[in-house]
Amino acid sequence: MKKIFILFFGCLFFIAACAQDIKVDSKFTNTARKLDTKNTLQTIAFGSCNNQGKSQEMWKHVVKNKPDLWIWLGDIIYADTKNMQVMADKYSSLKNNMDYRRLLACSPVIGIWDDHDFGWNDAGKEYPMKNESKRLLLDFLDVPKDTLVRAREGIYQSYVFGEKGKKIKIILLDTRFFRDNVERTTGRNKRYIVNNEGDVLGDAQWVWLEKELESSDAQINIIASGYQIISKEHRFAKWGNFPKARARLFKLLQKVKPAMPILITGDRHIAELSRTRLVGLENPLFEITSSGLTHTWSEKRKEANQYRVGDLIIEKNFGLFKIDWSGEQPKVTVEVRGLNNVLFLKKGLF
Repeated sequence: MKKIFILFFGCLFFIAACAQDIKVDSKFTNTARKLDTKNTLQTIAFGSCNNQGKSQEMWKHVVKNKPDLWIWLGDIIYADTKNMQVMADKYSSLKNNMDYRRLLACSPVIGIWDDHDFGWNDAGKEYPMKNESKRLLLDFLDVPKDTLVRAREGIYQSYVFGEKGKKIKIILLDTRFFRDNVERTTGRNKRYIVNNEGDVLGDAQWVWLEKELESSDAQINIIASGYQIISKEHRFAKWGNFPKARARLFKLLQKVKPAMPILITGDRHIAELSRTRLVGLENPLFEITSSGLTHTWSEKRKEANQYRVGDLIIEKNFGLFKIDWSGEQPKVTVEVRGLNNVLFLKKGLF
């Protein structure tokens, strides 16, 4: 019996030790730009849906814009696995890609996950390896070991860049770790069935988000979500599948009234600009969706979105914010660009 006991705990120790060996490796000296939150941001680039097995040529076009910051909006890789070694290898493949390293040398990087890098397609809180997956994502992003996000559940974080009068707060939401279940119809053109009581963020993250908004003295507040918030007519992943949570987020913005709130989202393999009005907010609420970096829809088709401003962009793309601080109030312009830095959309928001 004693031998069995020793053997059992020996196996547990071996498994734990092996788990610690699973890591995101880089073959190169770490030349990535370090985060300096004192910097005034003038150009912010962002995007999502990057299949590590496809061409990474978009990065050279992103770098042409000399972004002060890159924000990942999820699907950094397409892991779709419960095998953490497979996931780590895919992160390592991207991190060692010479085109992606052009970005790392040019710009600091922050970000969130969506479903394919969280674990598998449209997974939520039921995904069994979410804590292990979290560690790999934070390692890929070079988040310091002593950062608070490492010690709590989920990957939600916030950053404030710039000095007084030129501050931008970036709030990174975790829309997977705590998200309730959502089911789909069967057959062709499957769509998600609305979960009227379901939640997206979880209790602790809601409390955190309210405090982050209330305490913000930034001139611009950017809120990042892995999937769309305003757009709600399509049949895919969206906050509209959880109407109670979507309404709660809008009510929170109406209550707190943060300065110049802007939503940025990914997931859809298209780009578009959406706009809505919330009672009590001085300006319209905009959502910029940028997706995907390596792939888009196989064929062009129409899709309803009552909130859309301009065209639906069915091209590989990335997003840009250009911020002009020369006046009393900052001016924010959004752009959507693609391969060869071609301009698909340009719109002044504020």
